[in-house]
Amino acid sequence: MPLTVPQRRPAAPPAAGWALLGSELAVLFRRRRTWAMLLALAAIPVLIAVAVRLSSTPPGPGEGPPFLDRVTQNGLFVAMTALVVTIPLFLPLTVGVVAGDTVAGEAGLGTLRYLLVAPAGRARLLAVKYAGAAAFCLAATLTVVLTGAAVGAALFPVGPVTLLSGDTIGVGESLVRSLLVAGYVTVSLLGLSAVGLFVSTLTDVPVGAMATTVVLAVVAQVLDSLSQVAWLHPWLFSHYWLGFADLLREPVLWASFGDNLRLQAGYVVVCGALAAWRFLTKDVLS
Repeated sequence: MPLTVPQRRPAAPPAAGWALLGSELAVLFRRRRTWAMLLALAAIPVLIAVAVRLSSTPPGPGEGPPFLDRVTQNGLFVAMTALVVTIPLFLPLTVGVVAGDTVAGEAGLGTLRYLLVAPAGRARLLAVKYAGAAAFCLAATLTVVLTGAAVGAALFPVGPVTLLSGDTIGVGESLVRSLLVAGYVTVSLLGLSAVGLFVSTLTDVPVGAMATTVVLAVVAQVLDSLSQVAWLHPWLFSHYWLGFADLLREPVLWASFGDNLRLQAGYVVVCGALAAWRFLTKDVLS
């Protein structure tokens, strides 16, 4: 009997990866759940602005979340206040839902093995799934910032912005700073997305992966608030989440941004490697 050598599967062309990414983004942003979460995030700056506008007495210094006392002076601070409010819970909650659903959601629907039939391969599929979660991080953050800036401009005066350092910048530059802050927060959520991707490869139950990712985000923040484990703080992916205040100074202090970028990159590399190891060796039956 002649010896037959198994043929290697040909490598997928780069176009296949881009097509798969386009399909992933289309599916993600066509879901009603995605738009429901984005609308819920958009409602937060609206509620903040309306509550301050209808209040008989404006918030004084130190009252409420940071930047709230500046809202009546300049509507652009609605976006900053909304970010402070959404970062501890609402943004991690929505990102946890999307990241936890990346692989487990396909397995739960029974479509994962059909995706693996495509020539893209497991590694590329995993990269595309993470790219979709990262795109949602950007969309979620921009939703909060842009909605906050829009509703703030509609309900309050808009003019030169006084930074935390006491310097004043124009409206145009303040909008650029707002986009920088959105970029900072997006980077801050990339580590959580990587954690969610890894968790999603461990189970075929998407709800379990979502819940675990959100719980890990809460646990990280709780640990970050305990002085007894101060040695652990610099290693927690949530440690620099509120460090965007350094972008609201003149000159901009980039040290916090760099530290945050390196921390999140570490989580992406480590959790991405763990997710790849798990997914590439997993016997996919769903």
